Amino acid sequence: MFEIGKIPPQILEKMVLYPVTHTKVHREDIVVRPKTGEDCSAMDPAGELCVFSTDPITGATKDAGYLAVHINCNDVYSAGAEPVGILMTVLLPAGSDEQMLESLMQGVLTAAAELGIEVLGGHTEVTDAVVKPVISATVIGKTRNRNMVCTGGAQEGQDVIMTKWAGLEGTAIIAQEQEEALLRCLPREMVEKARGLRGFLSVGRESRIAMEHGATAMHDATEGGILGAVWEVAECSEKGVAVFADKIPILEETKAICQKADIDPLRLISSGTMIIAAFDGEELVRKLEEAGIEAAVIGRITKEGKTMVREGREEPLEQPQSDELYRAVVPMREKEEAK
Repeated sequence: MFEIGKIPPQILEKMVLYPVTHTKVHREDIVVRPKTGEDCSAMDPAGELCVFSTDPITGATKDAGYLAVHINCNDVYSAGAEPVGILMTVLLPAGSDEQMLESLMQGVLTAAAELGIEVLGGHTEVTDAVVKPVISATVIGKTRNRNMVCTGGAQEGQDVIMTKWAGLEGTAIIAQEQEEALLRCLPREMVEKARGLRGFLSVGRESRIAMEHGATAMHDATEGGILGAVWEVAECSEKGVAVFADKIPILEETKAICQKADIDPLRLISSGTMIIAAFDGEELVRKLEEAGIEAAVIGRITKEGKTMVREGREEPLEQPQSDELYRAVVPMREKEEAK
């Protein structure tokens, strides 16, 4: 069991630095790599723009390392850029042991290998300031031919396209964290399919296809879900939006889990789902589906006003609030503990 403070150097070297520096991914654009006592890594962007993004993982305990890599890289993909490396600050609660750190690092390295990026460094310690592992990561990326888009690039008259399915990440997290409770009320096959959605978390491929199509805005649907992401694209672009809620794809396992947890899948964290603003959205959907990526046109960018049509009724599209994940996980856990 670790004592509070920095991870001992010999443990850090064995469980973090050695695995990080001995992976199969060694990019030519990385020129300085992490080692004990080295505070910085370095990259040579070869004349491209550098793109940076940072986010924590707080809503998941299991798979936290894996999720941290993917959700941070998705922000860089959403700018039309390519992730190169990631820096991670890992805070472990008092009482953590080598098994917990090893599991977390396995997730980090698996995701990094899937995306072809390097872990460039960070910080690892045990602290009584947290009660579960907290990971904050920063991704460094570079553009392709100095081409970049922003969340705020949507234009009036464009279609709003989404890839994959609403509530993707949230479904996977709930199925992983609350597996035993769900198996009491849902078929095992459905719960296992829900857990397997972690394999759809990256938006790298749709980013490249959307950029080639001429998308002017892209946004990974994280906290606040699909509706939150669409609202943010419109707000950031200083435009309005009309959302057709009945056209938003939702998997059966997501519907079932959200029904049991009494939450709205359209406002459930959806990393792995990209919101795209582009002209000729149906053509982009066709290109995405040819590449094996499900997609749908779910709205249109307007001059002003944010509305949603659901079951034939028009209502205001509200600013995103706290994600449905936090309502789902806690009540289900409390119900389980009460038995």
